[in-house]
Amino acid sequence: MVLALDHEKKLPENAPVRLASAQLEELDYSKLYRAYSPKGRKSAADPRVMFKVMAYGYQCGIFSSRALEEACRYRVDFMWLLEEENPPDHTTFARFRTKRCAEAVEDLFYQYVRCLEAQGETDHETVFIDGTKLESAAGRYTFVWRKRVEKQLEKVKAASPVDTLAELEQYLAQMAEGIDFVHGTGRRKSTAQKEWEKLDDLRRRWADYEEKLAIMGTRRNSYAKTDTDATFMRMKEDHMRNGQLKPGYNVQVAVNSEYITGIDVFSDRTDFGTLVPFLKTLQRQHGKKYDSVTADAGYERLGNYLYLEANGQMSFIKPANYEQRKSTKFRKQLGRMENMDYDADEDCYTCANGRKLSLRRECTELQNGREVTTAWYRCEDCKGCSLREKCCQAKDAEQPKELRVNKTLKELRKASQENISTERGVYLRLCRSIQAEGAFGLLKSDFGFRRFLTRGRKNVRTELFFLALGFNLKKLWMKRENGRLQTHLSQLSSA
Repeated sequence: MVLALDHEKKLPENAPVRLASAQLEELDYSKLYRAYSPKGRKSAADPRVMFKVMAYGYQCGIFSSRALEEACRYRVDFMWLLEEENPPDHTTFARFRTKRCAEAVEDLFYQYVRCLEAQGETDHETVFIDGTKLESAAGRYTFVWRKRVEKQLEKVKAASPVDTLAELEQYLAQMAEGIDFVHGTGRRKSTAQKEWEKLDDLRRRWADYEEKLAIMGTRRNSYAKTDTDATFMRMKEDHMRNGQLKPGYNVQVAVNSEYITGIDVFSDRTDFGTLVPFLKTLQRQHGKKYDSVTADAGYERLGNYLYLEANGQMSFIKPANYEQRKSTKFRKQLGRMENMDYDADEDCYTCANGRKLSLRRECTELQNGREVTTAWYRCEDCKGCSLREKCCQAKDAEQPKELRVNKTLKELRKASQENISTERGVYLRLCRSIQAEGAFGLLKSDFGFRRFLTRGRKNVRTELFFLALGFNLKKLWMKRENGRLQTHLSQLSSA
């Protein structure tokens, strides 16, 4: 005799799965259903149920497809979420995460972000941006380096009788017309055939090197053979403790009111090149922009300042040399512009020895709809200066000290520094360290997500959307249990 299990009696009223299911039921799944063609084999599980199970699995820190299958078979909360359907197998979960549902998952994530704002949980006053590096599922020793490829390509070009790959292909085609090709044991190749094969091998190598450089593009210096979207980066988690570079991705998150309101992945090793495309994605998905952007010194760049100014967003970005300027070592570097006195009336700098660096020339160009001015200053005479070795790096003793100053960057940096120095700026910077960096701390330590399970930027983004959705569902449940709903900025202790 088999007794039916009453899942309702096993689940308490405040169980996280109940809140997660109720929240996800508010979403529109039409785009997800359209991803499944009505022709062909019927899906093993309802796509809406699959999505809810995957999101709740990530909320519980269950990421692998086999672990999700096991949870659906033996855990009461997952059985309740399946709505009496049969437990999907691990291949069903794997296909759902890596195939046709990528765009639908992204749409559902941002739908839920908008639902949080409709509930009063988030707003668009300020956003905290931060980034971290997560390791790819690619092999750790499948690297391709730009310098090595370029070096080998130069050797191939030097050995080629023509200048371009297209000309070499045409040259080989003309050579092949008069050659009687032979293959196999006991057949002697002619000198012309041997020469043709040598040049054909050169062509294959040339094409291979060109393809590798095309994969890297202009902004990367490496990639992994088993995941060409992954770049070799220095990770914080260094299990070998030797600074070894590993294939990974640069993950960017936008946090507001302790929730992840945007997440994306880039192949860039640095953060400054990711800010503008990330903010554009947020504005497109949210349908509105944030009033202000708070980020650390890794995001300082002229292009980022210009974009925020043109977009009407207040910048709370810490200058790149903000912490360095506080050190004694920095103040002892006499040749730095920051350590010289500037006279705005005469538009000149005065060095530590009292000699003036006058304006020599200016250059103005248009960037992002604004004029950007760069100025060059030169010392009147450095001869006989006792501080020249500490101030000027020019090897020629006759060459005077010169400064290259981007006046526009200097102006925007000063404005951003004034913003972060206000009472609100200090408060937002503290909130950023709690919310944005705290989000990564929870994802890595509490959720245990330190390495991607899939390969390719498209699949990795889908993983991140599920991860961020699980994070938001858990955050909402915790805030409800602690009576902290509709709280936005962190409350700092008076101690």
